[in-house]
Amino acid sequence: MKTIDTRGQTQYSPLIPAIKALCEAKEGEKLEIIMNNADAFNELKSYLAEQKIGFREIYDGEQMSVQFTVGK
Repeated sequence: MKTIDTRGQTQYSPLIPAIKALCEAKEGEKLEIIMNNADAFNELKSYLAEQKIGFREIYDGEQMSVQFTVGK
C-alpha cells in the first residue's frame, strides 16, 4: 500500500498531492491518504464518491485517512 501523508501541508492544498497520487497510481494499486485538514478530507471523500471509488475512512484524533484501491 502506498501512503501519501499530507499532514502539516502549508504551501498548498493537501488535495494536490492526494489527487496527484491517484492520477499516477496503476490499476489495482492500494493507496492510503493521511490528512489533518477536515475540509480537504471531506472534498477528497466527495471526489472519490463522484468517481465511484469505494474507500475506507479512518479517524485517529485529528488525523484522518482514506484507504482505497485504484480501479479502471
